[in-house]
Parts: sequence; structure tokens; C-alpha cells
Amino acid sequence: MIFFQVNESFTQSCESKITPLVIAVFLKYNSDPVITSQVQDVFKVLVQNAGCRMAVQQRLLPTLISIFNASSDKIPMGLQAVALDILQSVIRGSSAPLSNALIEQAFPPMVHCILNTDDSSTLQSGGECLRAYVSVDLEQLANWRDDAGHDGLWYAMQVAGRLLDPRSSEFTATFVGRLVSILVAKAGSRLGENLDLLLKGVLSKMQQAESLAVVQSLVMVFAHLIHGEMEAVLEFLSGVPGPTGKSALEFVLVEWCSKQHLFFGLYERKVSTLALCKLLQHAVSMQDVRIANIEIKGDQVYTSNAGVKTRSQTRERPAQWTTIPLLVKICKLIIYELSNAIEMAMNSVKEEDTEDDEIEWNDDNSGGDDAEGGNLFVAETQGIDSSLTAYCGLNSDYLGMCDGDVEEEEDPDVLNDPLYSVDLRSTLVQFLQSLVQLPCYAVFEVHFSSQEKQVLTNIGITT
Repeated sequence: MIFFQVNESFTQSCESKITPLVIAVFLKYNSDPVITSQVQDVFKVLVQNAGCRMAVQQRLLPTLISIFNASSDKIPMGLQAVALDILQSVIRGSSAPLSNALIEQAFPPMVHCILNTDDSSTLQSGGECLRAYVSVDLEQLANWRDDAGHDGLWYAMQVAGRLLDPRSSEFTATFVGRLVSILVAKAGSRLGENLDLLLKGVLSKMQQAESLAVVQSLVMVFAHLIHGEMEAVLEFLSGVPGPTGKSALEFVLVEWCSKQHLFFGLYERKVSTLALCKLLQHAVSMQDVRIANIEIKGDQVYTSNAGVKTRSQTRERPAQWTTIPLLVKICKLIIYELSNAIEMAMNSVKEEDTEDDEIEWNDDNSGGDDAEGGNLFVAETQGIDSSLTAYCGLNSDYLGMCDGDVEEEEDPDVLNDPLYSVDLRSTLVQFLQSLVQLPCYAVFEVHFSSQEKQVLTNIGITT
């Protein structure tokens, strides 16, 4: 794989042999996830080579198109999903403008395949493949039209609607938030009234969703909108009824804040947390009663004689929770995310220092001076404690470190988002230090737990 990337001229000379071989491997071992993942990587590398791109497409696309057009009962289960994943890799490896073959030949059968299947894996892979089209070359997709006059954006809306269909399995919407977010970001005003329909579909699916992954995916749609179209999304949600008769704004924010602490993925948590910061800042500065009047479950109430409860006692005396304003909950969540960021930084430094200790320990042992080696180990261990103490205090020398170093991200749409490179920890520190200067902070402060107060103390905020 690496050789194909480094020696492009050799790869071009061998393309006529490599591509048919990889296609054959794909067709024979399409049920093996490890092999199909390698197949995707090979095709992505090949199409990134300008000298191979068109030849690879000419050899590969007829096979993929025949799979898309085939009846699902005539081909192995899961083959269409894998074919969609491979097409996605080809698109991601290409650059705008996409070839006519990808737009005019591959796109129509791909969409037909997605709209005419009930298989969750095929729907998920189809949504991700369509997202690649929108991300790489929206203009060409929007300019293409079929014989009925429908353009690529119209079909994108049909696919999004299919993924959000309340009648389909909720797992079809596992990644739909990414597709909706890129559609809104790239297409914008081109969607017209379809944007409202799209967001209503997201709301409808959210009301039924039980899986955390699906809820997070749908919440991220509104998180991204808050970053770009704050007032528009608040106005939309305020004018749409939620499942209980109250506004959809209350439903979304309560659902979001109730599950924020469970969200996963560094990028997703960063986008979500920063959106909550913007939301809190807006509500406080504009005195927005639409948000300020919402209440939510707060902290659990513990009694002094709680002890260990049996199941019957738990049923008879369920856990008690406080009720707090939503803005207070948002502030507590921001403190929680800051605490996570601090812990992540501490762990990162501890791992680096431990590696350094092992290197120096081995060097000393190789020199044969056991006594000095032991003393050095103790000294360096004390150095680790000092580093952790500095981190607990959020020493300004460390505030510039990037949280994203901990988890390698590969999604091109994520890497191209300016929010990806934001230092979450330093941003939250600055936000909380500004918040403490406002009169509303006194209302927030009375609801803080001892752990939350300690986090604030560590960044220089006295409570």
C-alpha cells in the first residue's frame, strides 16, 4: 500500500494488473470485513494517482453499477453495502470536478439502490457515500439532472428522507446527522423550504430514537446549526411543537443536555460543548426567555441513611433528583467537559513522562550503575507528580496543547472543519473566566457540587 503511494510511476505502469486483481479479491471475499477494508484503501490510493484515476474508474464502475442494479435476493447479503463503501472511497480519493462516469453513470444507480432497500447496512453505507458526493463536488451534483428534471440535490433530499423515515429502523439514522450537516453547510439557501422539511425529519426521528449513537447523530445537526445559524435554528425550533405539546426547542435542549455527558468522539464532543457555550452566551446576553425558562433534571439527592438498597426498596423509593434551570445545567456540563479535558492532558503528560523514565532507566542499567539508576527513577517519578500538579492548576504553559492529538481523525469533513483545531480546554477556561464576571453567575454558583467547585478552583476561579 505504502509502495503504491510512494512510487506513483510504478503504480501507473502496473494499474492494468492491480485493478482487475483487486476487483476479483473484492468479489470473492466481500463478506470479509478485513479484506474489504484493504480493498477500499487500495482503490482510494489508486484514484489519488492522477495517472491511474480514469483507468481505475473505467474498470471498477461497471462492476459496482451492476451490483447496485441487481435485485438484493440475487446477490450475497451485504454486497451492496460493501460496493457503496468502495464507491465512497473512490470519490474521497478523487477531487473536484468529479468525472462524468461518477456523476452520470454511478450516481443514478447508487441512489436507486439506496431508495429501494430495507437493509440497514446498505442504508448507512449509502448515506455515507452520498455525503462523499456532496462534500467533494456539490456543484456538479447540483447541476446534474435526470430525464425527469430532478437534480442531484433533489435526490440527496430523497435519500436523507429515507434515512429519517420514522417507519424504518432507527439504526439507519446512525450516521444521518453527518449527511444532514454537510447538506446544510454546503447547500445552504439552495435547499429552500426543503431545509424545514429536513429538520422536521430530524426531530421526528429523535422522538423515536433510543440508541445513544442515533440520538447523538441527530443532536449534532442542531449543534452545527447553532455554530452557523443560531437565531434561525432557535426560531425554527420555537415554532415547532415537541412530542409533549411544548416547543421542539425545549425537547431538543433537554434531550441534548440529558445525554451530553454520554456523548463519544473527541470531535463530536468538542462541537457539542462549544455549541452549548454559544447557546449559554446567547441566552445570558440576550436574556432569551425561550431558553431561560426551561427546567431540567439536575443532581441526584442522597440521604444520609441511604446505604445499600434492595431491588424492592429501589422500586418503592426511586432516586430523587433536583430540578434546575437549563442554563445552570449547561454551565455544569461545560465544567464537566473541562474536567475531562484536564484529565486527558494529565494522562497524556503522564504517558510521555513514563516513556522518558523507562528510556533513562534502561540507559542507566546498561551503564551498570544500579544505585544511581534507582535514584534517577525516584527523582523522575517525583518529576511526574510535579507535572501533574502543574496540569491540575492549568499552568498557562500547557494551555496551547491540542486535544485532537489523542485520537487520530480520518474523516475529511472533520479535518476541514475549523472547529476541529480549536483547543477545547483553553477555550473553556477563557469562557468560564468570562462568565464569572457576569451577574448571572451568582445564580449558577449555588448549584455547583464540591467536585465542580474544585475544577473551577484549579483554573483560578474562587467559589
